[in-house]
Amino acid sequence: MLKITSLQNGRIKEAIALRDRRDRDKAGQFLIEGYRELMRAIDAARLIHTIFFCPSLFLGTNERQLLERSGAELIECTEEVFAKLSYRDRPDGLVAVAPQLHLSLADLKLKEKPFLVIAESIEKPGNLGTILRSCDAAGVDAVIVCDPTTDIHNPNVVRSSVGTLFTLPVIEAKSLDTLQFLKERSIAVVAATPHAKEEFTQVDLSGAVAVVVGTEQYGLSETWMKGADILVKIPMLGVADSLNVASATTLMLYEVVRQKRNHLAI
Repeated sequence: MLKITSLQNGRIKEAIALRDRRDRDKAGQFLIEGYRELMRAIDAARLIHTIFFCPSLFLGTNERQLLERSGAELIECTEEVFAKLSYRDRPDGLVAVAPQLHLSLADLKLKEKPFLVIAESIEKPGNLGTILRSCDAAGVDAVIVCDPTTDIHNPNVVRSSVGTLFTLPVIEAKSLDTLQFLKERSIAVVAATPHAKEEFTQVDLSGAVAVVVGTEQYGLSETWMKGADILVKIPMLGVADSLNVASATTLMLYEVVRQKRNHLAI
C-alpha cells in the first residue's frame, strides 16, 4: 500500500485540482470527503477510484471496514499531507476520488404517482446540497437540476448533502425539456410565489407532483411561472419577504408528505 509523506506529491496535487470545476470536468472526476459521505456513496454502489486516508484522524472504529468495502486504490497520508488535501476545518481522515455520474431525463424511472423536485439554477452549492438532503429525508423520488449554475459535483454540494447526492437520482436537464417531460406524464407542476392567492397548505398535493424551486436572488423564471399548474405562497408573518430557498423547499416537501400520508389513510 502506497504511503505519501511529501506535500509536493503529484497524486496529491491532482486530487486538490479537483476542487476547481474546470479540472473536475476535464478529468471527469470529483472529490468525496468524509465518512458519512463516502459510506453513502459505497452503499449506493458508486464506483470509487482512489481513497486517501489518514488513520490518526479517524473519528471512529469503522473506517477500516469502509476502506475494505470500497474496492478502491488505497493511499495512506501523513497528517500534514492530508491537511493539504482536505477542504474541511476538521477532517476525519477520508478523501475519495470518484468518476462523475451524469443522468438525463431518459434515465428517470417513475412510479404511478411520482414525487419530484425541480431545482432551477440554484447558485449556492450549500443550498443545493441542503435541498438534496431534505429531498432524501422527505422520500422524494428524484431531483431534476435544471439549467444548473452550480456543479452537482462541487465538494460543498457533496458535503452539505451529507452524501444524499448518492441516495436518490439527480437528473440534469434543461427547463423546457423538463417542463415538456412533466406535462406529457400529467405530473402537476407546483411553484411557490408571494403573489399566489392560496397558501401551500390549502391546495391538493397528494397526487403526482413536481415542486419547483428557483434561484436565491430572482426566484423562478417565466418558463416555470407560466408553465406551473399550481401557484402557492408560503405565509410570511414578519419583516422578511421570503425564506432561504432550501428552507422553503423543505416546508413544501413536508406538506406533500403530510398530504400523501393522509390520502393513504383515507
